[in-house]
Amino acid sequence: MARNQTPMLSLIGSLVVLFFLSTAQLPLFAENHAADIDVKAIVKRMDALYRSETSQTNMEMQIVTPHWERTLALEVWTQGMDKTFILINSPKKEKGVATLRIGNEMWNYLPKTNKVMKVPPSMMMGSWMGSDFTNDDLVKESSMLNDYTYKRIIPADAQPDHLYIQLLPKEDSPIVWGKLIVAIRVSDQIPVWQHFYDETGRLTRVMNFKEIKAFDGKTIPSVMEMIPQNKEGHKTVVRFVDAEFDKNIDEKVFTRRNLQKRR
Repeated sequence: MARNQTPMLSLIGSLVVLFFLSTAQLPLFAENHAADIDVKAIVKRMDALYRSETSQTNMEMQIVTPHWERTLALEVWTQGMDKTFILINSPKKEKGVATLRIGNEMWNYLPKTNKVMKVPPSMMMGSWMGSDFTNDDLVKESSMLNDYTYKRIIPADAQPDHLYIQLLPKEDSPIVWGKLIVAIRVSDQIPVWQHFYDETGRLTRVMNFKEIKAFDGKTIPSVMEMIPQNKEGHKTVVRFVDAEFDKNIDEKVFTRRNLQKRR
């Protein structure tokens, strides 16, 4: 695990995005009422996509580079916006690696060394397991609603069936991005893509949302594809295999003891 443990030391907790934005359906609106859109309500729901009150999901993460490719099987539990537990079930080399976030505190467990390591805030934007997702993408420590200012915009190349929202990090937020732009379908409020820009205004990452499916009565993009703009031939694809929402989850899941106990 020599190659993969280094990024794991900077691990933690976006998935879900990421990585993870709200599975609750957003209110529908017609194009001719676009001026009445409640942008704050949309951002709030995006912040919790894939989570709900609780969630338990099985995912596959495919990491593709010009020289190698591998797929991780992940099991993820969340409670609200504050608790995340991630367990890698395969391949064998990474099996048992786990991540826990509670509020602003995060830990990783590495079974080969049998050690629990706390992840400092400075490592949140580091790569997760060599993927193109950051620790923050996966456990979603930062909040679109609380850490950014936001407004509706109309880009020069805007599509008539899309709504666009620009997010700028607040001065006191530990955010490395200069801005985010998100495109959302007008018809059903499903996100289409999210663009990440650095402080110079350069596009650095593109996340595409694909393959809309229903899981446990909720309709979400089942695939998130992250493509770095400065690394040719690299991409990471996260695919939902199954998901349950708003079910009871034992509080013991979100404990430091559980990091090692499950192994």
